Amino acid sequence: MKKHLIRFLSFCFFLLITLAAIAQGLRWAPDGNSYFDVEGGDIVQYQLPSLERSEYVNKKLLTPRGADSALEVEDMAFSEDGSKLLIFTNSQRVWRYNTRGDYWVLNLQDKALRQLGKGLPAASLMFAKFSPDGRQVAYVSAHNVYVENLADGNIRKLTDSKGLPRLINGTFDWVYEEEFFCRDGFRWSPDGKSIAYWQVDANQIRDFYMVNNTDSVYSRIIPVEYPKAGDPPSPARIGIVDVASGKTTWMQPPGDPQEHYIPRMEWTPDGREVILQQLNRKQNESRLFLCQPATGDSRLIFQEQDEAWVGAKGEWNDDMPGWDWVNEGRDFVWVSEKDGWRHLYLLSRDGKKETLLTSGEHDVLAISLIDEKNKLIYYQSSPPDQATRLYLYKAPLDGRGGPQMVSPADLPGTHQYSISPNGQYARYRFSNYFTRPITSWLSLPDHRPLPGQPDVKQAYDPSAKEKSRVEYFQVTTEEGVTMDAWMARPRDFDPSKKYPVVFQVYGEPAGATVKDSWQPYRDFLYAGDMGADGYFHISIDNRGTPAPKGRAWRKAIYRKIGQLNIRDQALAAREILKAPYMDTSRVAVWGWSGGGSSTLNLLFQYPDIYKAGVAIAPVTSSLLYDNIYTERYMGLPQDNMEDYLAGAALTHAGKLQGRLLLVHGTNDDNVHFQNSEMLVNELVKYNKQFQYMAYPGRSHGMQEGEGTLMHLSTMATEFLKANCPPGAR
Repeated sequence: MKKHLIRFLSFCFFLLITLAAIAQGLRWAPDGNSYFDVEGGDIVQYQLPSLERSEYVNKKLLTPRGADSALEVEDMAFSEDGSKLLIFTNSQRVWRYNTRGDYWVLNLQDKALRQLGKGLPAASLMFAKFSPDGRQVAYVSAHNVYVENLADGNIRKLTDSKGLPRLINGTFDWVYEEEFFCRDGFRWSPDGKSIAYWQVDANQIRDFYMVNNTDSVYSRIIPVEYPKAGDPPSPARIGIVDVASGKTTWMQPPGDPQEHYIPRMEWTPDGREVILQQLNRKQNESRLFLCQPATGDSRLIFQEQDEAWVGAKGEWNDDMPGWDWVNEGRDFVWVSEKDGWRHLYLLSRDGKKETLLTSGEHDVLAISLIDEKNKLIYYQSSPPDQATRLYLYKAPLDGRGGPQMVSPADLPGTHQYSISPNGQYARYRFSNYFTRPITSWLSLPDHRPLPGQPDVKQAYDPSAKEKSRVEYFQVTTEEGVTMDAWMARPRDFDPSKKYPVVFQVYGEPAGATVKDSWQPYRDFLYAGDMGADGYFHISIDNRGTPAPKGRAWRKAIYRKIGQLNIRDQALAAREILKAPYMDTSRVAVWGWSGGGSSTLNLLFQYPDIYKAGVAIAPVTSSLLYDNIYTERYMGLPQDNMEDYLAGAALTHAGKLQGRLLLVHGTNDDNVHFQNSEMLVNELVKYNKQFQYMAYPGRSHGMQEGEGTLMHLSTMATEFLKANCPPGAR
């Protein structure tokens, strides 16, 4: 058990580090010739290509007057002239991420350190940003936008929430953050005279109530503004506030604010206009508007439609805010699936000229860098026949010439990059399912290691594939659908014997599980070694998961969540289980969140295949989930209620024949505890026996409470061993 605890905690640490890296990336110097890091409390600088290290800011300078220790630097940003450093510390979690905390400014010339937001609540500041001239900092606190003068410390509130607790300025409500990845909700104008910001009126959204029963002898109600499927959106609008006068002018794109969303907004580079994207409520029509800051007048420059949904930026790149302008603001890069693949296009500012930048049967997964000096755009993608792998590509910014793969084609797996702003250097990380991550520093575009850095191609050992218990393969169902899958074999596998099988499932549009990368956390839920205990462990990506296989693959699931994905999973499992060494009397499935939903539907709809299942935090009916995610993939329940009912685990609960462990946190703000409570009622109605664990006060990730994850792991493992017994027979 101690060994497992170390492995489990290692997984948690690995996951936190990965999320932090994704959220922040490298702290590049603006010129791209160096980067910054925090080591031992000091801020250090590494020059490229030599990687020579020097101390940039000693921790003594980061120690507030009267304090015993330096600030813990969680993030930092420079003013445009490089004379000041903005430091984020003491962060607090807001829903999923630590976006609220304290900000300090270090003057790199006179070494003065001062805290921002004096008089405002501690750890309440969000998204602080220097003005273009570096003389002011704007930030959000308690749903309002403030600006602070760095010369005299004067603080002014630029927006007014009018005493309404959910009139949100400069940031977002729960559902915009969760489903559009919108968090930072304001932008300085290029001249520093104005700030454009979102205002979201969540006062019109009904509260969902959670109950805290454990922190006091009396219960406490926790309200969350949460629009369920079928409810209209929170009205959102864009305001331009004049910093000097505090006057706001509202932009006026057409339409009822409760019938559309605004997931993207940015100033044009010249500061003369604001550009925004408007999605209709069904999210199958996207329109781009240019807005006049002085009057709010808006004009349509581009629109597109899709029979299913039009992807917002969060679907293909959730870590790059803003607009992708090029050619001194005359053009911008846009993403569309209109030809059946997710491609990059160059659009003129007026929307009249359109140039395809990436062609062919492959999907763009993320933009890595727009290198205007060398007229290149770097992006990540996968060839259509290698959808589990990830490579770096480049394409000319003028559209003349096709894309080229930059990553070594003879290194199959996942290639990840953090590219310097000047496009000359990159931190490179390679792994695949049998190769631990190898990290190196490269020059681009030649993809050569910098002096003294490991050559990944030389370090790569293809013979390790033969030693791996993991196998990546494809399975084709009786309906002709071919899916990617991985399989971890039991240790000491003997094909003359039969072994139990555990399927790990997600199956929804928000994520894929079959990626050719090093995954030490593959069986993290299991308290022990699944291979040593004699289990096959398998995962499959069905249609509708966000694999880079083209629009038709991803959007086949439209209005069919709980149906198409479940049938694909079950029919693929049926093919896999034909192997003579797999024991069809011992087959289990488990999943979390959308994977919990899939687990329930697989158990209920295909009891002949799945004999046991662990469903953690499942959505038991799409009617119980938020409107942005659900209506994007399922349509409006007012239009097609029959699809909602057909895919709901609640509808099929009476068909349960196998063994079920149902787990949920009572304060899950994402997938409400209500989901499991309603399922319990259905199972009880049909006298279906099952195991049930409600974790008091835990949220969707079960992070709260000492020992929670270990308890969950132990419980799930004991359930599997009892209901899908381990070992060869």
